[in-house]
Amino acid sequence: MRAKTTTSIGFSDGASAAAGGGTGRSIVEWYTRRLMAGEREPLFTSRFFVMCAFSFTVFLSAFQLLPTAPFRILDLGGGKFAAGMFLGFLTYASAFSAPLTGALADRIGKRRMLLVCSLVIAGFAAAYAASRSYRVLLVLAFAHGIFWSGLLSASAAYITDIIPESRRAEGIGYWGLSTIVAIAVAPTIGFRVYGHGWTWLCATTGALNLAMAAIAFSLPEPRAPAWMGGERFFTRRLLEWRVLAVSFTLFLYSFGYGGVTSFSALYAAASGVEPRGIYFTTLALVVLVTRPLSVPLGDRIGHKKVFLPSLVLIAAGLGVLAVGGTRPWLVASAVVFGAGFGTAYPVFAAYVMRHVEPSRRGAAFGGILAAFDTGIGTGSISLGWIIEHRGFPAAFATAAVLAALSLPYFLIVERRLLARHSPGDHNQAAPLTPLESPWRGETSRVSTRSEKT
Repeated sequence: MRAKTTTSIGFSDGASAAAGGGTGRSIVEWYTRRLMAGEREPLFTSRFFVMCAFSFTVFLSAFQLLPTAPFRILDLGGGKFAAGMFLGFLTYASAFSAPLTGALADRIGKRRMLLVCSLVIAGFAAAYAASRSYRVLLVLAFAHGIFWSGLLSASAAYITDIIPESRRAEGIGYWGLSTIVAIAVAPTIGFRVYGHGWTWLCATTGALNLAMAAIAFSLPEPRAPAWMGGERFFTRRLLEWRVLAVSFTLFLYSFGYGGVTSFSALYAAASGVEPRGIYFTTLALVVLVTRPLSVPLGDRIGHKKVFLPSLVLIAAGLGVLAVGGTRPWLVASAVVFGAGFGTAYPVFAAYVMRHVEPSRRGAAFGGILAAFDTGIGTGSISLGWIIEHRGFPAAFATAAVLAALSLPYFLIVERRLLARHSPGDHNQAAPLTPLESPWRGETSRVSTRSEKT
């Protein structure tokens, strides 16, 4: 009876009867009728909300530390360049290690990866509190970035495992909103806590890291780790090179996001605009409003059909910044850029996951994270140099050009590396049903191991 339940992938009694008394075609016909009737697989499960709470806690902790650490470095005698390198070291360490830590999560299990990284980062919080040299802080930031990448890769792969395939973009989008809310409130909380001292800030972030570990401990493993199947770690399949190459698309547009993150407030100040944070406030509001509307559309009409216009909006939004930095231009840019940026990542991730085996999702998200974080770090540094020598319009015009290149790059590389691996229609007229295996064209096999269904 258990094997029969697994084969039916949680179908109702009617579907199980069809599976037991007919061919695979009858199952497909039943599933098609179910979709036409408007029935949808459940997305908002208890585990989904637990993972949202986990990610909210992750970013609530991190974004109390990131904006305050540069001030601690200045207090310890470091210069502005050293203060800026804290985020740079952490970001680049995360980017370069992500393909490896993501693959490691596939091997040892995503739950175990979340638990270990949460505990280690809690240890870093204690080390930050004890540091009396800004050089030590920078070394710790680099090491911190390695475990940060493991945390992000494993959590993204875990949430993908528990989201129904037919609602994958929608699920990733809603899950991502938890991080946006955390980022919106964390810096303000961080600076208030920092007002009571650096040790208090580190204690607060450390406590949040321990809370993350407790949440991770409560989670079941969504599928058996690869090592349980006897697969070796250091093989030619260690990294998802196809995903890494296609994800360079994200590098091209996150380059501009790195500049927006670092310099939109400075641009506003140089233009006499108050409040200086108007760009990010508008950006966050636009993402919160548009993502629940645009991202589920990708699951219905096809992820590429939503992703490609998002790239156009990102490039256009950065182009608006190149035109002017007054309040109307800043707000217009944030609206256009936010509509594209808030939609692009969830639908891109959902599309890529259609071409990746479930046991390789950690490695795939590692490649995505590597490209995205490298773009942010490189954009922040490069656009800072351009702003210093050529001004804000030239810097954001450069970012707009690179973002515009992301569209033809994706179309060319995706056709060579991903589309030919898809079963059937390369144009993705609609997302695959849960009955289809996107890497072999076979019936999917859903494991119930370690899950309480």
